[in-house]
Amino acid sequence: MSRMFRLSPALLPVLLAGAMAGCSTTKPTVYQGEEFSDTSTFSHDFATSSSATCEAARRTLLSQGYIIKQAKADLVDGHKHFQPDPDVHVEIEFHVVCAPNDKNGKSTTLFVSATQDRYALKKTNNSASVGLSVLGSVSMPIGSSSDSLVKVASETIPAGLFYDRFFGLIEHYLGLDGGLPVVDFDDKPALPTKPAVKAEQE
Repeated sequence: MSRMFRLSPALLPVLLAGAMAGCSTTKPTVYQGEEFSDTSTFSHDFATSSSATCEAARRTLLSQGYIIKQAKADLVDGHKHFQPDPDVHVEIEFHVVCAPNDKNGKSTTLFVSATQDRYALKKTNNSASVGLSVLGSVSMPIGSSSDSLVKVASETIPAGLFYDRFFGLIEHYLGLDGGLPVVDFDDKPALPTKPAVKAEQE
């Protein structure tokens, strides 16, 4: 004998609320974290020309072992390779843009973003075709394998101490920290030189 259960009208709103709560547990999309506010800035202002600022950025990257892909008066791109583990490879790529803030070219805003790409070592089994008179050409694994790097992750490094150290070294090359004279680096040394010692007259 079968029994039939009737759903109480009082329980219906509770069940509907539970179903809606289950549907609302989806993760927020990535773009919702883009606030476009000054609190997470990827820029820094310098009281120098755009060409001098980008040249200082180029020297900053070179001093840390980065390979410069292209360098212009208002643009610098560079990258560096890391291998934290035997089977893991990491590449950091810098993109720098120098934008003048006035017509006189005495103030520049430097925009920078660094991307971190992560690669993992993957093994691929190789197969070879073996010709048989009865079956024809048959592809059979011979047992050899080859290793290749496959990109497994990529992200833009968030603003923080990483960029603060970058801006600080640029200020050093621009002389804003008191260590160097502020120059445009046009045929001038990047580091301070000691004044020539005059020979004493007898």
